[in-house]
This record gives sequence, C-alpha cells and structure tokens, in this order.
Amino acid sequence: MKTQIIALGGGGFSCGTEPGLDRYLLAQTGVEYPRIGFVPTASAEDPAYIIKFYQRFSTLSCQPSHLRFFDRTPDLLAWALAQDVIFVGGGNTKSMLAVWQAWGFDEILRQAMQQGVLLAGISAGAICWFESGVTDSNAGQLGPIDALGFLPGSCCPHYSDDAERKPAFERMLMQGDISEGIAIDDGVAVHFVDGKLTRIVQGKTGVSAYRVQKTADAVLTSAIPDVEILQVYE
Repeated sequence: MKTQIIALGGGGFSCGTEPGLDRYLLAQTGVEYPRIGFVPTASAEDPAYIIKFYQRFSTLSCQPSHLRFFDRTPDLLAWALAQDVIFVGGGNTKSMLAVWQAWGFDEILRQAMQQGVLLAGISAGAICWFESGVTDSNAGQLGPIDALGFLPGSCCPHYSDDAERKPAFERMLMQGDISEGIAIDDGVAVHFVDGKLTRIVQGKTGVSAYRVQKTADAVLTSAIPDVEILQVYE
C-alpha cells in the first residue's frame, strides 16, 4: 500500500485562498466522498481556525471532522484510521509535537500513513512530517526543530512570503544546525508518494518549491528537477 504526504507552504483554507489546493488533496484519496480530519493542535485548537476549515470543506464533496486534545480526547487510533485524509494546521510546531508525543499520536499517525491514510498539513503541519524544519515556535525567533522523520531532510514553509525565512534557513544550514531540504512558498503544495517527491502543485502564479543545498562556502537554492508541476488555479 502506497504512502502519501502533501505539505503546503501556506495558503489554502487557512488563508481563505487557493481552493484548488484543497480540492487537490481530496482528489488524491481516490474516494468519491472522502473523510478529512483536521488536527488544529498547533493553534491551541483555535475555534476561528476550526471554523475556517469547515467553511471550506463543507462546500466540497467530503466528510469533514476535527480532533481535539484539550477536551475529552477520543480513541486516537480509531479516529485516525477512520479518515481518508488527516490535515494538520499551522501554529506552534514545538508545542504541537510535545502534545502528540504525550498522547502517542506521533506513532498513530505513522500507523495511519502505512495503512493508506493521506497525511497533509500547512506550515507547522508541513514541517512536522520531515526530519527537521524551520520554525517560529519561539516568539520573534526562527530556529531549527526536530520533527517526525516520515520524510527525509528539512522543510521551510512560507519561503518567499516571509522575508526572514530564506536567510534563516541558509544560516542554519551553514552552521550545521539543520539538514538540507526543501523550501515551499505560500500557495504551493508538495506531494510525496512512498517518501519520494512526485509533484509540485501551484495554487497561484509565481510560486514554487525549491531544493536547498549546502556547498563548502554557500547555500544554493534551485529548482527541483524531474518533478511534475501541476497548476490548480481557480
């Protein structure tokens, strides 16, 4: 059974933009009326964020639900395996991972992925799938964070929209604080199948995802070769 992870740099329902990215997510399940579960842990389960999720997905052909940890928590494995897509929202990556670890939800997500549930997310929900990422979990400070390691390398979301992200990512790479990886603009999704990047999905014009590598004396940001680029503008 193939595994699928789709990571968004920014945009989509979280910002009320790029509906094509959300439609793309659902289409990859191959299910006519897929079940999509939202995990808003990183935002401390912000009610306004949960409303944004339902405002978008209640208009699409799917069955939306959400998962709370700061209320009476359901059987997490049963909830996860009942989904076709699990979508992780943005916010504080460090706090989110700590809550998940306390509940064993990190390993439950791995089980769900291995049983065919598509994993997805934005910002913190994109970083979490990689070995490491660039996070703003500490106020006013970008830094490296270790993540779940479902995908190799590092991830930096909001790459072109946040002016501080690119130099911070480059500095961390040069200092050896983070591994080489991928940078993702807002309005872009990257689709991994069985751990391999297969497609860059552009929800608007002028955006993409990039390979970020370290040389002896510099960091190089370049286009990713041999990967399909799909435009889902609406």
